[in-house]
Amino acid sequence: MASSQPVNNCKSNQVSSFTEADATQSGHLADRIFKILAWTAGIVIFVALAAVTLFLILRALPAFTGSPADRASALDALSGGRVTSFLAYVGPLLFGTVIIAGLSLLVAFPISVGIALFITHYAPRKLSTLLSSVIDLLAAIPSVVYGLWGALIVVPAITGFWAWVAHYLGWIPLFSGPVAAPARSVATVALVLAVMIVPIITSVARDICAQAPRLQQEAALALGATKWETIRLAVLPFAKSGLISASMLGLGRALGETMAVLMILSPGFSYSLHLLRASTSQTIAANIASQFPEANAMGVASLIATGLVLFLITFLVNFIARRITGKGSSK
Repeated sequence: MASSQPVNNCKSNQVSSFTEADATQSGHLADRIFKILAWTAGIVIFVALAAVTLFLILRALPAFTGSPADRASALDALSGGRVTSFLAYVGPLLFGTVIIAGLSLLVAFPISVGIALFITHYAPRKLSTLLSSVIDLLAAIPSVVYGLWGALIVVPAITGFWAWVAHYLGWIPLFSGPVAAPARSVATVALVLAVMIVPIITSVARDICAQAPRLQQEAALALGATKWETIRLAVLPFAKSGLISASMLGLGRALGETMAVLMILSPGFSYSLHLLRASTSQTIAANIASQFPEANAMGVASLIATGLVLFLITFLVNFIARRITGKGSSK
């Protein structure tokens, strides 16, 4: 009996060592598989970006290398006889895109940050949960629904308000008349786009503000700071880079918006800062959607070339935002 114990101990040690070896080998295998999947997912992003860029360049190439007569004829048809060169054609479209997207972000950003701070620091738990659900629901609504709402509800309802603004603030060039009636103007489109991007910015800003260090907030309150001072000193500095990223996400949505702009805006082709007038500006995305069905081969190439310009502008905006957030996080 005494001699059987070492044998049993030896067998148990061998079983445990085999089990540990198998577990270690299985863990290494799972780690390798996960690493391969993660690398594949990362590479897919670059492949997709390269594919989109290559498609835009190849399809837009005839607009830069084709026959000058064909290019001039196509641009003349697309612009209604206004211009015959690509720079003169894309310039007003790019100006209108930036103006409308910039105004919408200017309106939406402070509202979004205010809603996010209310949800995370002021609202009771039940109301906070309800508002978060509503914000997530609004972010999922298709843009065509916002376009219908803007065209059928906002445009008739806001015409009188814009007339009042022009009457009392018309001495400011931005608000000078004559006011568009119905109000299918840049100001109305920017307002609708602001409502569209508020849920997107708010959703990201809410998650960022909710992650602010609790200890710093409690320390500020313990030192006698008010609620606003606590937010200003402990929450906003922590959330600054995230708020910039959220605003750039909303700006990207506004820059590429098509249906809402197409359904509301009375298009124009000029460099105009008169926000309340009709037929002053147009965006690149809405122009592509409206002109594409009737354009010939060279016209399609010219429209895709304007899409390439929009792609580059969006990439540049996100690159600048990334540099800003990177500098902010490194301090």
